[in-house]
Amino acid sequence: MCGLVGIVAKQEVAPEIYDALTVLQHRGQDAAGMMTCSGDRVNQRKSVGLVRDVFRQQHISRLQGKIGVGHIRYPTAGSGGAANAQPFYVNTPYGIALAHNGNLTNSLQLRDELFETEMRHLNTDSDSEVLLNVFARELHDRGQLQASPEDIFAAVSAVHRRCSGGYAAVAMIVNHGIVAFRDPWGIRPLVVGYRGEGKDREYMVASESVALDVLGFTLLSDVAPGEAILIDQARKLHRHQCASETSLNPCIFEHVYFARPDSMLDEISVYKTRKRQGEALARKIQRLRPDHDIDVVIPIPDSSRTAGLSLAQTLGLKYHEAFVKNRYIGRTFIMPGQKERRKSVRQKLNPIRLEFEGKNVMLVDDSIVRGTTCREIIQMARDAGANRVYLASAAPPVRFPNVYGIDMPSPSELIAHGRTEEQVGTLIGADWLVYQDLDELVRCSREGNPDVDSFECSVFDGNYVTGDVNTAYLESIDAERNDDAKEQQRSAVESDGVVVGIYNDVSEAS
Repeated sequence: MCGLVGIVAKQEVAPEIYDALTVLQHRGQDAAGMMTCSGDRVNQRKSVGLVRDVFRQQHISRLQGKIGVGHIRYPTAGSGGAANAQPFYVNTPYGIALAHNGNLTNSLQLRDELFETEMRHLNTDSDSEVLLNVFARELHDRGQLQASPEDIFAAVSAVHRRCSGGYAAVAMIVNHGIVAFRDPWGIRPLVVGYRGEGKDREYMVASESVALDVLGFTLLSDVAPGEAILIDQARKLHRHQCASETSLNPCIFEHVYFARPDSMLDEISVYKTRKRQGEALARKIQRLRPDHDIDVVIPIPDSSRTAGLSLAQTLGLKYHEAFVKNRYIGRTFIMPGQKERRKSVRQKLNPIRLEFEGKNVMLVDDSIVRGTTCREIIQMARDAGANRVYLASAAPPVRFPNVYGIDMPSPSELIAHGRTEEQVGTLIGADWLVYQDLDELVRCSREGNPDVDSFECSVFDGNYVTGDVNTAYLESIDAERNDDAKEQQRSAVESDGVVVGIYNDVSEAS
């Protein structure tokens, strides 16, 4: 899961792209990058690390231009090192920089096609570079010295025909503008907003609406499934549906965990959705344990706070913030290895002992993926003096891999895979474990927008909406992306590299 930003403005965009990437930092903490364009001059900086560490004032001042794109990366296989940080760049046609969120399920086939028939060399193992080169090839085949909106939209249409999976992308085309597009299934989120009126209007695209809010942009709409938008150098907005068949199937895990609660995705308030998740959990507890002995509800910060509060209110129980979070430790789910995740839990959270001593506590978490975090936290609660420790998950059991851009590739690393809920509860050390029901989770999201066709829930039900995911594919990504494989990849990658460049002549850029 990554974060995307693209801005076309009246003034220098680098400072605002920096601010937007900082707001989206929760979507990825592995690497950050930015490219801007000033005339024929393309400027870039990208490196591993947080946004605040990758970009300093001297870097921002060199990233000149009124058009630019930015990206923050979340670690998956093949993504290590500065060279794999985004945006990626190709010099032909025109000079294109592209940032991508998601995963192509047919990237190996496309990689072969690009090399064998289209004679394009790829420098990385990233499917984002594959997506960029597919787009670049299709745009090049239009054969125009200056691409029209129709040419660009035709290239995006070809991308949709050739590429499968979940993807949202934003690309800067030198001397043309910003183009952004979303897969025909609408799996990965993408929004567009504006600021100002008339000839002063500026535009921005981002993964979440909260990035627009912080920079004073007004949310115009979500980018529709299969749609492409072009913001040209004159800051004129062009929109076109580029896929022949579309349906809206947003990833429901955005509502559970990834998105900030103050974001709107596909016209759905993430905050209200999480409130409904807590209410639904409370109703299930009332149904299963009407005589429960819960003394206090305690959320595991941060993404379970909203659900935890509404759960407590519905049950008429006390709600206490009893874990103090170290803000300088990253989100454990998106850390690259099991060892790092386990170590970081106790560095990240510290219990307030007096809130636990002698009490029966109901901990609330957004989801249980590998079980590392909740197992450690349950033990922390016991060490702090809790009498009994219950756990409520705002999401159903995560039992299947995700193939659309979330780092859940290996079933063997999912604690609920092949286990009952009771077995999971025993493994994590809970006195009682309650999961959200899938139909209730879907209802909580659908209530925000009844026009959604369905939700992408593959991690819970094993149904992959693109229809091209089989056992062989799942086995291949398991072998490539499990924790052991990623550990080997990290040992082979220089982790402190930086990619920085200023290109005077785009035709010489690489």
